[in-house]
Amino acid sequence: MSVVKPSIDDLLEQTDNNRFLLASLASKRACDINSMLREQHSRVLAVQDVDDITVALSGKDTISMAMDEIADGDISFDHGIFEEALGHRAEAKA
Repeated sequence: MSVVKPSIDDLLEQTDNNRFLLASLASKRACDINSMLREQHSRVLAVQDVDDITVALSGKDTISMAMDEIADGDISFDHGIFEEALGHRAEAKA
């Protein structure tokens, strides 16, 4: 699978050109979307015998949905917490 739209460059711009951060944000958001859609499915039993309920309900897979949200700027991260988790702030003070 390749990322064609949104482009990988646009996605990396949203995550300070950090590929690990991009992958982390996209996977976390995809899990959140999948959970949300599965909860909706448990309430509405109109869709039956479908293995991937996310694609059946939305027409897109959750990673594509997450990447679109990141490219649009709908998903963001706290720069301070991210840098602190990586230990960058401690190095800057030392």
